[in-house]
Amino acid sequence: MDLSLTDDQVAILDAIDTLTRPYAGASLHEAGFALPDAQLDRELAEGGFLDIGFDPDLGAVSAALVVERLARLPQTVEAAASALIRPLLGDDLPRPLCMVEEGRTTRPIRFLREGGTVLIVGRSGVSTFTATAEQVRPEPEALFGYPMATLLAVPADRISHAVSVEDILTRWRIALAAEAAGLLAAALDSTVAHVTDRQQFGRPLATFQALRHRLAEAQVRANGVRWLALKAAATLDPGDAALAALHAQESARATVYDFHQFFGAMGVTLEHPLHLWTYRLKALISDLGGRGGQGLAAAEALWK
Repeated sequence: MDLSLTDDQVAILDAIDTLTRPYAGASLHEAGFALPDAQLDRELAEGGFLDIGFDPDLGAVSAALVVERLARLPQTVEAAASALIRPLLGDDLPRPLCMVEEGRTTRPIRFLREGGTVLIVGRSGVSTFTATAEQVRPEPEALFGYPMATLLAVPADRISHAVSVEDILTRWRIALAAEAAGLLAAALDSTVAHVTDRQQFGRPLATFQALRHRLAEAQVRANGVRWLALKAAATLDPGDAALAALHAQESARATVYDFHQFFGAMGVTLEHPLHLWTYRLKALISDLGGRGGQGLAAAEALWK
């Protein structure tokens, strides 16, 4: 499979880099657990970057590339569901699009807020509703690197959508893997910069072989997550999507501890912005049943 970027995809990523450059250089001192940015979200939406998946000539691969690139920013915007899942539902649904599994609606939900669209995925179908203030309880102390809120009530008069549950879950897993790929890449870059500058025993931490081996493994994992996400976006195959999400969640579990450990005492504080990427990864680890859920989905898709 040829996953070389097209001229259009290169131009899209260059445009995103240009638009987000001022945000990437923002001061992150004491940023808190999450760093949402309404202005960035608005500029991305107005620029059409979150609607790329609606264009049949660009499709899911271009959408996954956008999600991966935006996940590298310290700011967090709702891009994954909008870019990859919204095209199956229609562009009239208000953003942000908040994904939740039926039966797990009581747990905090990423990006949930008044006026946003809640998409509930169950075994029998897919439905949405627009959240009201009475249905949403913000969770400002949530430790997951996203703006989070709890859904207090699920209305009975939801809108049902004529789209298969399998198609939604496939794109949800692709979105998870693409976002995780960007988060892993950014967290790794941040960690490498720190251990290159930080001196111990008269030389940079990065010169110690034990650290180099673990950082090399993290790089292999980050690359693998990215390529599996793009492959799944290209094929839209449920098995490919489940394997991509499985590798993303396993890689997040395996690397986040190392990244924070390499920062020493600073790694358990908010002094450094590393948590703006790793705490998002920790939230993604439990999506769709976690690694066990992805493994089971992969087995069912590949050997059904």
